[in-house]
Amino acid sequence: MSRIWPIVLTVVVFVVIFLRIPFERFVAALAGARLVPFLALMAGFSLFYFALDTFILVKLLRWFHGPLAYRDLLPARASTYLVSLVNTQLGQGALALYLHRRFRAPLGEITGTIAVLILLEVTQLVLFATAGMAAELGRVPRELWLAPAALLAVWASLALALRAPLASPPAWLAALRDSSLVRTFRRARPGQLLTILALKAPIFLAAVLVHRLALTLFDIHIPALRLLTFLPIVFLVAALPITVAHLGTSQAAWIFFFGDRAAEADLLAYSLASHLTFMLANGALGLLFLPRAYAELFRERATEATAPEPGSS
Repeated sequence: MSRIWPIVLTVVVFVVIFLRIPFERFVAALAGARLVPFLALMAGFSLFYFALDTFILVKLLRWFHGPLAYRDLLPARASTYLVSLVNTQLGQGALALYLHRRFRAPLGEITGTIAVLILLEVTQLVLFATAGMAAELGRVPRELWLAPAALLAVWASLALALRAPLASPPAWLAALRDSSLVRTFRRARPGQLLTILALKAPIFLAAVLVHRLALTLFDIHIPALRLLTFLPIVFLVAALPITVAHLGTSQAAWIFFFGDRAAEADLLAYSLASHLTFMLANGALGLLFLPRAYAELFRERATEATAPEPGSS
């Protein structure tokens, strides 16, 4: 039943959207766009995202799990993009499983490292959104300030629970601190966390620039500061694992936050085109690297199967 709800919710969101926006206006907006330069721009951004995203993951893994060549992670990272087309959590799980086999590390430990990376991704988006909201003070809904407050509470709670010195922590907390799931968080130094945030910043800033340029190809003009303020929130809403391939929620967020800057049909056409193009470009990268990732995974399994038992002669 849990597999059906994302499909149902996706359909419901699009039904609501198209009850509000006539379908013929949506088609006209797509027909009026300059799609060739748009596709080229989005494909270029997908390559940039893939290259830097993989570099950041390699850096994190080297710090906490051991040496890893950049080129060796490219197939696995690209393949997880392909899996994520079906389900984002499944994609993260596939990555964790691959790294578990690669490093012979406990699966919980690898999962904890990926969880730290996800938390840093959310932190980066909220920080940029907060900076944009501060610049547009008085022009943004007050409720949006709950996001940085909630993020601060999450980081404070984690720091207190997992890293604050306690003479005699409760048994459950002591067990949690000893868990492999939080090993990376406990070992991470503030400088390392800040380094990952700094490395991730160019991805978001490039996204703002690319969307700023791509929007003009749909004859939509949104100031960069407005994109800086609300685009992180659009990304956060789109990342919610409640619809199929994040469709529907992303389009609704574009219309909600930028509806005063462009016609809703134009925003729907742009958001759907940009979302699908980025996803399909990442999926194409996954298909390109899938044979190599598959071969490497099963080579690892074959090596495990033929390795002699400890103590055998």
